[in-house]
Parts: sequence; C-alpha cells; structure tokens
Amino acid sequence: MKNTCLYALLLLCIWSFSASAQNGNKAIIGFYNVENLFDTINDPNKNDEQFLPDGSYRWTSEKYLLKLDRISEVIAEMAKMNGGLAVLGVSEIENEQVLLDLVATERLRPLGLKVCHHESPDRRGVDVAFLYNPARFKIIDTAAYPLVVPGQPEFISRDQWLMTGILDNTDTLYILVNHWPSKAGGEKRSLPGRIAAGTLSRQIADEVLQKHPNGKFILMGDLNDNPNSKAIVEYLGAQNKTKDLTPKDLYNPMWKMYHDGIGSYAYRDSWEMLDNIIISGGLVYPARPNTYKFVEAHVFRKDFMITKSGSYMGYPWRMYAGGIYQGGYSDHFPVYIVLTK
Repeated sequence: MKNTCLYALLLLCIWSFSASAQNGNKAIIGFYNVENLFDTINDPNKNDEQFLPDGSYRWTSEKYLLKLDRISEVIAEMAKMNGGLAVLGVSEIENEQVLLDLVATERLRPLGLKVCHHESPDRRGVDVAFLYNPARFKIIDTAAYPLVVPGQPEFISRDQWLMTGILDNTDTLYILVNHWPSKAGGEKRSLPGRIAAGTLSRQIADEVLQKHPNGKFILMGDLNDNPNSKAIVEYLGAQNKTKDLTPKDLYNPMWKMYHDGIGSYAYRDSWEMLDNIIISGGLVYPARPNTYKFVEAHVFRKDFMITKSGSYMGYPWRMYAGGIYQGGYSDHFPVYIVLTK
C-alpha cells in the first residue's frame, strides 16, 4: 500500500510538472492600440463617416481586410512568445464585430481567442475591449465605469472597462483597460480630462484592492501621457520603484523604459510611452507561493512593423499619416508584461 501511494504521488508530480512545462509557468498580458479599426458599414450612432467607402479615407472592404490581416500578424507574433498570450487589451476599435472578424482571420483562428467587449458612448465611436485565450483565462465578471470630467458636463469619452477572471486556474486578475482623453487642443486645455481619468482609475483600483487585499490588479491602456506625467504620477499614484511597495500601491514598469528613451509612440522625432501597463503590489510581491508574479515589461516591436523610408522612417508603420493612406499596421507599438510562477 505504501509503495502504491508513493507511485501515485510520483505520477501526480510528473503530470503537474508536464502541465507546468507546457505553458512554461509564464503568461503574457498585453495591450495594443490598433489605430482606428473601423468596418465599412455606416453606423448612425457613431462618427464613422471617414471610414466609409465614400468617406474622406475611401475606406473600402479591401482596406478593411488588409487592416485585419496586418493587426492579426502582430497579435499572432505576440502569441509565439514564451509563455503565450493570455490576455490582450485593445483600443480604437469601432464595435464588437470588428474584433470577431479579427479573431476569425487565418492567422488568429487557430489560437481560439475570444472577445470581451463593451460599447462605450465615445463621440468618435471607438471602444476599448479585450481578447483572451479561454483555455487559460476564465472570465468571472465585467464592469464599465463612465468617465466624468468636473466642470465639463458635455464631455463624453470611452468608459473604463474592468474584466475579472482566473488565469490558469491559479490567480484571480483584475484587469482594467483604458483609453484616456487625448491632448487635442493642447496640453493645458486637455489635461483635466486625463486627470479625471487618472482619478477614476485610482478609485477603481482602490475599490478592488480594498475588497481583495493582496489582489492582483492590472491597469493597461493608451493613457495619452508619459509615465512621468501629472495625471499618472499624482492622480493615479503610479510609482516608479518597487522598493517599499505595499499591496495597495501601484507600480509602473514602463517608467524605466521611457527614461531610457524607449517608447510605444513616436511624435516629432521623439519617443513617448503613451501605452502603459501598471500593476499593483500584489503582482510584484505575491502573498502566496506558486502563484503568478510580475517579471518584466516590454514594448513589442518587430522589423515589419516599422516604417522603412520617408519622413516617418523609424516610426511605427501606421495606417494613415497626415491623412494619406500608408497601408501599415498602427501608429502605436503594443506593450506587454511577463508573469511567471
């Protein structure tokens, strides 16, 4: 009986090791601003007139299909990274259908990605959403948080979209995807919108971490601001070091990359880190053993995603530049973090 029990225990250990080795005890969590992924169908409730066959961008089915192919190529390459792509937040998508078309492309269909989408009231008609691997991530709950800017009752922007789920039957993750207001109209005029967004994100984080001490909270998105900005540092409260980090604190690993001249977006020949992934202390210092923790953060850039010539040489190869069709991928590079057990 003793030998039988030992043998059964050995088999269990071998099975557990094999299962762990299969995903390498790693997971990739990413974010990608895909730059105006619109379909060609007129939606009277959205400002999509540019992206119609007779619109200023002459947005045809051929261009739409090429756009899907381009974005699917990037995501498929991200999925090849060690650990595999578990969750990818996305922004600048028109509706759920464009994401369903995206995951049905030839490159992404074999991955079996699912869509978690919420229709925002944004005036420009773009939303934030998630793609996720259902074999690794199980959704528990979702919640939308409207953005209100004090003193600007007519201001309407993207909601902040919270998805709660379990990664690899091990960790509960609380992932908030954002697309903060842009700098249109200038820094001073537009700053209140990002301050309001940072304040709202902090409230959501505090709400989650108050209910779930040591919770693993991830904020991601195009924040339209660099890691050292007022909205991110003072109002969101994202720190740039892990020393003395508590479970309720937020840490921005993109800060060092930005400091070193690395960015996700190029503007006037300088790199900006507008795309951020910010995490709670519970992911840096997990409370329990054999659970996921943060290891490193990166900007995902491959040679095929970069403009090779002209005035935008070295920039992300975007779809449109100065209103002229370029046929590229996006004006942003994706960003991602690596989690490991």
